[in-house]
Amino acid sequence: MATEIKCPSCGHSFPMEEAVTEEYKKGLREQMQSFINNKEKEFQKKQDEFARREKELQQQTQQQEAAFLRRLDEEKRQLQTTIEQSLRRSITGDFEQKLRLLEDTNRDNEEKLKAGRLRELEFLKKQQELASKEAELELNVQRLLQEERTKLSREIRELEEQKIAARETEHQLRHKELEKQLADQKQLAVEMERRIEEMRRKAEQGSMQLQGEVQELALEELLRSAFPFDEVSEVGKGVKGADCIQTVRNNFGQECGRIIYESKRTQSFSPDWIDKLKADMRSQSAVAAVIVTHAMPKDMQMFGEKNGVWICSFAEVKALACVLRDGIVKTFNAAKSQENKGDKMQLLYDYLTSSEFGEQWKAIREGFLSMKQSIQKERDTMERLWKAREKQLEKVLLNAAHVRGSIEGIAGKDAIDVDLLDDGDDLLTD
Repeated sequence: MATEIKCPSCGHSFPMEEAVTEEYKKGLREQMQSFINNKEKEFQKKQDEFARREKELQQQTQQQEAAFLRRLDEEKRQLQTTIEQSLRRSITGDFEQKLRLLEDTNRDNEEKLKAGRLRELEFLKKQQELASKEAELELNVQRLLQEERTKLSREIRELEEQKIAARETEHQLRHKELEKQLADQKQLAVEMERRIEEMRRKAEQGSMQLQGEVQELALEELLRSAFPFDEVSEVGKGVKGADCIQTVRNNFGQECGRIIYESKRTQSFSPDWIDKLKADMRSQSAVAAVIVTHAMPKDMQMFGEKNGVWICSFAEVKALACVLRDGIVKTFNAAKSQENKGDKMQLLYDYLTSSEFGEQWKAIREGFLSMKQSIQKERDTMERLWKAREKQLEKVLLNAAHVRGSIEGIAGKDAIDVDLLDDGDDLLTD
């Protein structure tokens, strides 16, 4: 239960916890503001100390120069006094020698004065050169930054223009490609309509031989349109062999095998067709043989293989040709991959034992070790930071515990809740 505090002046009541919390927050804010003010005062004090030292250095330099000039004047006056006294004591034959000595002394003094002025002039020149170099350096930095900004903007603009041009070119090419495909489809449709019309006209004549030739032409056209990379050739009339030969080629134009087709358009199926097509398959070195027939065998309801020969209808020949062609291409590729297998193993062994592979692996290992060391350094740095923050947190919790103990001693343990942690656990007990 919260403890109510009533103001004796105005009679206003408020919970004691709010006052203590605000007082605690106010104390923390005052400590933080005091810490910031102290740091600012220390920084300002260092700046004042630096300015004072710089001013003292300038004053010392000026004082040294003034002392040097005064000492020079004093020496000159002393020398003149000495010479005058010497002249008064004895105006003798050494007058010319003393006068010469005086001139030499004056000359030395003038040279010293000139050297001091030259040193002062050199100091001023160096100071001016340093200021000029600083200004020139700042100007060069700003100029380089401006050039880099201009260069970066130009590169970004050129890159965007290239991307836009590439997209426009790709769009145009795609548009041309679609137009070409549409034209080809239209031409193919016209050709198919012409052939269909021709086949319909020939079918109407009622000739079984002519109907068979129409199916052969349709079969050849179907294979050519479905497999543009393959070579589909017809067998002329009167020539012994199948009606159509499909030479299967892969994407590289390599010949993988042959499929022969026999087209039949009769009312009944003859088993002799199988033996004849098998003989043609052996004579023409074909991999597979297909009979495309209108009448299926009695024991077959759909396409399938019988005695090593595939039998299907005209509607099923395209799917069957795709399956057979895919198997032939995969068999050819598998056989090709086994060629020169020993040579490939030797080349692989030579590469793995070569210095090139060793240097490349060494570079990979060095990069791995460098990354590992960098990660370890970052881990050590973060652990130091965490330790420092844990010490700060322990200090805050310790002070909070002192405040809590003082409040509990005054108001009771259950009267006010000033725990910093939500669950009430104290990290200092860990």
